Amino acid sequence: MTCLGLLAATPAQAEWREARAKHFILYGNMSEEAIRAMATRLEQFDGALRYLYGKPEIDGQESNPVTVYVLPTVSAVRRLYGKGGDHIAGFYQGRVSGSVAFTPMRSDEEGPNALQPQQVLFHEYAHHFLLGNSQVAYPAWYSEGAAEFVGTARFEREGIMLGVAAQHRAYGLLDAAKLPIETLFDSSRRKLSDMETEQVYGRGWLLTHYLMFDATRVANFNRYLILLNQGKPSIDAGNEAFGSLKQLDRELGRYLGQSKIPGMLVRFERLPKTDVSVRVLSAGEQAMIPSRMQSDRGVNRNTAGEVYARASTVAAAFPQDAVAQGWFAEMAYDAGQDQAAEAAADRALAVKPDLQQALLYKGLLHLRRAASDKSKDPARWNEARSWIIRANRADPNAAEPLAVFYSSFRMAGERPRESAVNGLERAFELVPQDQGLRFMLASQQIAAGQIDQAKRTLRPLAYDPHARPDNPAATLLALLDSGNQDAVKAALAKASGEDGKE
Repeated sequence: MTCLGLLAATPAQAEWREARAKHFILYGNMSEEAIRAMATRLEQFDGALRYLYGKPEIDGQESNPVTVYVLPTVSAVRRLYGKGGDHIAGFYQGRVSGSVAFTPMRSDEEGPNALQPQQVLFHEYAHHFLLGNSQVAYPAWYSEGAAEFVGTARFEREGIMLGVAAQHRAYGLLDAAKLPIETLFDSSRRKLSDMETEQVYGRGWLLTHYLMFDATRVANFNRYLILLNQGKPSIDAGNEAFGSLKQLDRELGRYLGQSKIPGMLVRFERLPKTDVSVRVLSAGEQAMIPSRMQSDRGVNRNTAGEVYARASTVAAAFPQDAVAQGWFAEMAYDAGQDQAAEAAADRALAVKPDLQQALLYKGLLHLRRAASDKSKDPARWNEARSWIIRANRADPNAAEPLAVFYSSFRMAGERPRESAVNGLERAFELVPQDQGLRFMLASQQIAAGQIDQAKRTLRPLAYDPHARPDNPAATLLALLDSGNQDAVKAALAKASGEDGKE
C-alpha cells in the first residue's frame, strides 16, 4: 500500500476543512456548507439511535469522537484500504487511539438497488454505537440486521425515517436460495460462503425489521438475548425464546411477501440541538492530510516507512505547525524513527504545550526505550509515565492515555497500580469498540479472579460477525469454561501479541 493513489486523488488546489461536533470530527475537501451539513446529519443520526434504543449520553464520550475522512470516490476509499478492499464502499475501525471511518463523497454506482455511501457510513456507525452503549453481546444476525435497519435511514422534512427497505439486499432476499434459519442463528460460529454472508445481512435485516414492529416478538427477542448472554447456544436460545425457529421462519416469509412495510419517523424536535464548528485546515495540515489519512487508516512495517518518508518533507516545511508536527510524530514513531518522532513532538510542544498527541507520543517513545533497554530503574519508568500523565491532564476523558498508563506497568514487568486498573476500566467504558482493549481488560479481570466479568467482557467479540474463523474470543471463552488456566494464559498472550495498529 502506498500513498501515490491517494495523493493523486487530492486536487492540487484542495481546501480541506475540519468540522467538529459532539460525536464526530470530519475532514473533507468540501465547502463549508457541505461539510457542516454532513456533520449535522451524523449528529442527528446519533440522536435518532439514542431515541430508538433509549440510550443516554455517556459522560466523556465527546473526548473520544469518531473521525470521518471524506474521500472523493469509492475508488479512492478502496486504494486507501489496500489489499482486500476491492468491493468495499467505506470502512470503519474502532480504536482506543481514536475510532475512524472512511467514506466516499459519492457512489460509483447508480440505480435503485445500488449501495450508497451514506448507508455504509450509517451501518458502520450503528456498530460503533451498539458496542459503545450496551453491555450485551449480540449475535451476528442481529448485529448486522440492526445496522442494516438504521443504515437505510432517510432524512425527510419532519425528521429521520428508520426502517426504510434495504433495496441493496433485494437479490439475497428474493432471488437467492433462502438461508436456513438455523444457519442464520448459528452464523457467528460457522464459516459461511459469500452468498450465505450476504444473506446474514439481508435476512438479519428482515428479522430485525419484523421484531421492531411486533411487541410479542420483541419480548421473545429480549428473552433470547438473556439466554444467549448466559451462555446458551444461539439455536437453543432461539427455540426456547421464540417457541420455534421454524415457525418464526414461516412468519418471516409472510412478512417479506407484504406489499408495504412499516417505518419509524423520529422527528427532529425529539433530537438534541446540534452544534458544529468548521475551520479551514492550516497550510501544514493541508499538506499533511494525505499522509495523515494513511497513518490513521493503520500501517504495518512496510507502509509505515513509506508514510514517514513522504511526510518528512512536509514536516520540514512547517516546523511551527503544532498539529502537523503532532501528526508527524506519530508517523515517525510507527516507522521506528524515534529521534525524528521526539524532535517532532518537541516542536509541537514548543508551540502548543498542552497538545495531547505530542505529549502522548513523547511518553510512548520514552516507554519504548525503557522497555527496549529492559530497564529496572523505577525513576526511568516514572519519567516516561509523567508524559502520559500530562497527556491525561490535557483531557482526562480521552481514553488512550488511560490505556497507555496501564500498559506501561505491563511493559515494565510490574503489577499495575490500582489507579492504573481504574484507568483501564474507564478507558474501556469510553471506547469498548477496541478489541485489543477488551482483551487487555479481560486479562486483568482473569488475573484478579473476576472470571464472570471477563466472560462478559469477551462475549461480544465471540459473536463478532467479522471475526476470523479461529475467533480468539470464542476460544478464550471456551477455555475459561473448561478451567484450564495454562491454556487461558497462552490464549491471552497470543491474542495480545496479535493486537497491532493495522
